[in-house]
Amino acid sequence: MVVEVDGLTVSLGEDRLVDGVTFTLRAGEVAALVGESGSGKTTTGLALLGEHPPGAAVGGVVSVAADDGGLGGNGGGNGGPAGGGLDGLAAADGVPGGDDGVFGGRSGGIGDDGGRHGHGGGNGGRGGGAGRRPVVGYIPQQPSSALNPVRRIGPVLEEMARRHLGAGTRSERRRSARERVLDALRRAQLPAEQQFLRRYPHQLSGGQQQRVVLAQALVCRPRVVVADEPTTGQDALTRAQVVEELRILTAQGIAVLLLTHDLDVVRSLAEQVLVMRDGRIVESGCAGQVLGAPEHEYTQRLVESQLSAEPSEQDGGGEEASRALVGVHGLDAGHRRTTTLENVSLEIAEGERVALVGRSGSGKTTLARCIAGLHPARSGNIRLDGVDLPSRLRKRTREQLARIQYVFQDARASFNEFVPVLDQVARTAELLRGVQRPSAHAEALEMLARVGLAESTVRRRPAALSGGELQRAALVRALLSGPDLLICDEITSGLDTATQAGIVELLAELQQGAGCALLLITHDFGVVAHLAGRVAVIDQGRIVEQGAAAAVLTSPEHAATRALVAATAGAGEDAAGATLGRTRG
Repeated sequence: MVVEVDGLTVSLGEDRLVDGVTFTLRAGEVAALVGESGSGKTTTGLALLGEHPPGAAVGGVVSVAADDGGLGGNGGGNGGPAGGGLDGLAAADGVPGGDDGVFGGRSGGIGDDGGRHGHGGGNGGRGGGAGRRPVVGYIPQQPSSALNPVRRIGPVLEEMARRHLGAGTRSERRRSARERVLDALRRAQLPAEQQFLRRYPHQLSGGQQQRVVLAQALVCRPRVVVADEPTTGQDALTRAQVVEELRILTAQGIAVLLLTHDLDVVRSLAEQVLVMRDGRIVESGCAGQVLGAPEHEYTQRLVESQLSAEPSEQDGGGEEASRALVGVHGLDAGHRRTTTLENVSLEIAEGERVALVGRSGSGKTTLARCIAGLHPARSGNIRLDGVDLPSRLRKRTREQLARIQYVFQDARASFNEFVPVLDQVARTAELLRGVQRPSAHAEALEMLARVGLAESTVRRRPAALSGGELQRAALVRALLSGPDLLICDEITSGLDTATQAGIVELLAELQQGAGCALLLITHDFGVVAHLAGRVAVIDQGRIVEQGAAAAVLTSPEHAATRALVAATAGAGEDAAGATLGRTRG
């Protein structure tokens, strides 16, 4: 066994984040941890690295194979106030700390100069030397948390590669490091051009950031990889490539602990599935059995809630409207010398639901940010009710700000971590509509209650809310301005199937009630099929196809659209075949 976890518990005060989790993982095996946001998946995955929330009490045994193939090594430490250490944890030898950010941007690895949270020293610590490969690699859910915002992509990858090389001359080590970086970039489906390697993280799309994090893990050549939502926010083609890359890792004997909400990915990859709820494993077994014939009611709900990419009967709103609410004409945009959008034109009618789809890095988010005034480096015209909108947010009037609202992909990052959620949600009504604070709070509480968020919940800081709860709060915050256009950027990515279905239903209800138009940026064709009336496909910075959602999803004309639709259909077919095969096996 590469990993053995026995009776793992993680507690913060009286709250049990993880409660008695037990599982094993063999070399080359994929085990999938599935469950809703806040169920304890990430906390469990981080335990393999000896990481846990500050102040947490940790108990149980977590053993990870060292480079010699044996289990054990003294991870040491008390594991928090209650003294429940992680016995037998073999630290990741030579795990880079500092600003490399390979493990979620944390400041140190296991056993790195005394360790963190009581996991210092130990036989598997830093003393093993920088030339030995690490035991555990980590790919975080939010790639931005693993990327240093003030360091360029290329130098970070090369520095990480050098830390994991053996002895040699400076030129030999530099050449070997470069070869490792190029190999990692190739396997992560990233360009190796110097222009790309000189970019900062904020100059990359969410999908590109995710692939850079994958490259960071690959360049260190780990024995075990904890992959936390590696396909989140990825288009269908890239998702298929990530799945294939993980397959290649397992073929090389690397074990993968997959934390995911994507059941198609689970069906395609996982040998065993562990379903988590409220910190406990409520069902486990082979993938075919658990997903094909689930026994626990929660697992049944997850499976039944998965959205289908078959077009629905909804009309998407605004299809018969003749007047354009927002018009984009001849839009060019980019990042310094890199052109991201070229001669883009798009119109959105009042009350219409438009989905913008395309590969990661194709320009979808840049287009949306231009409309919202968040990307000023552009030319061309963007009009609201026929009036040109300033390219910079700060130059727009209060009315213009209120009429176009943006809901971000990473809801947690869009909230101030030190301010209660209610105060931040109500602030929209105060600033953009001039509502007095008591009335704004009352209005916010009423609307938050409609989306299932109790007052006791929203009076907490963002850290106390799950991803799904914060996404609902972000929707309410945007709608409190009374917008005419609501831009939703991948707001269902990273959510479990049940929460995702709830958000989609909620968004349709809120959008219809508010009467606003919706611009939906997504890679999920299931979301498109359930929400959009019209689809615009963007490829390499150009809109290459537009039309009614049903027509585009069932009879795509452009090659880029056909590839996306085929990849989506293929994922479902591959997953079904894999599940059937494992059930029979």
